[in-house]
Amino acid sequence: MTKIALAIHGGCGVMAKLDLTEEEWAAARVDLGRSLKAGWEILAKGGSALDAVQAAVVVMEDSPHFNAGYGAALNTSGKHELDASIMDGRTLESGAVTLVSRIRNPVKAARKVMEAGDAILLGGPAADAFAQAAGLEMVEPDFFTTQRRVAALAAMKAHARAGTSVKASEAEKHGTVGAVALDAGGHLAAATSTGGYNNKPDGRIGDSPIIGAGTYARDGVCAVSGTGKGEYFMRYAVGHEVASRIAYLGESLEQATDKVIQQDLKSHDIGAGLAAVGADGSIAVPYNTDGMFRGWVTPEGEFCVATHSEIYRIKRT
Repeated sequence: MTKIALAIHGGCGVMAKLDLTEEEWAAARVDLGRSLKAGWEILAKGGSALDAVQAAVVVMEDSPHFNAGYGAALNTSGKHELDASIMDGRTLESGAVTLVSRIRNPVKAARKVMEAGDAILLGGPAADAFAQAAGLEMVEPDFFTTQRRVAALAAMKAHARAGTSVKASEAEKHGTVGAVALDAGGHLAAATSTGGYNNKPDGRIGDSPIIGAGTYARDGVCAVSGTGKGEYFMRYAVGHEVASRIAYLGESLEQATDKVIQQDLKSHDIGAGLAAVGADGSIAVPYNTDGMFRGWVTPEGEFCVATHSEIYRIKRT
């Protein structure tokens, strides 16, 4: 039996500290803690890494504080097009959905796609219909809309008119949620979910539903979930790149993730971050922005969450 490990992220698009009240930051940290506890409860009882990452992501999809599920970003037409994926490091089986608008928890639909085994990625109305036929909870598209995302869309449209989009804050642009885990059987898994970025083109698909880019897990190596400008995560095949650096170069998890986030992606002047767990139970949560919603459980069993540099230790119950 190996030691268990869990790490999550709620997006690297953390706003400047003055943009929210301390009560709002505290509420986001509470939901990060709830996500950790949901995943850890499964691992601690001998459950699978796959079940743990799904449970952790569902909590964040249901929270208005993160850009996934309820509270997701709006595209240029003011609509939601949601993406999610999940990967089992034991078998490399994967599932993903993209451009969905009626599935309350897209990560659950990604799991259903994986289990069906007929495809890895389903998109648009067909993916919504698949989820409904699978018995998942369906909602009207406006269920996902929050006032914060409406304001962010307006801000990005104003930047577009003024030609200042590149100067927009990370919070105005994008965000993602994800979880990675190592279970007692030594198996790894990863899951990622997102609403994309605010004011994105209709039909745009980012890295979150792309296996090997925004999500990747391989037993004996690592599990990775990314957040940031998805187009670059796809160009660098970030999840697979991290795993390859560990497997082929013998780098540690920290070395591999720092190389990709702090050098490869940062050279493009884009916000990026990820949560990763190694086969040895090591954890890495690097980011190159002012902050990143994130959380992990230490080898001693301490629950830690953070938004910026300060780390908060929370009670397990």
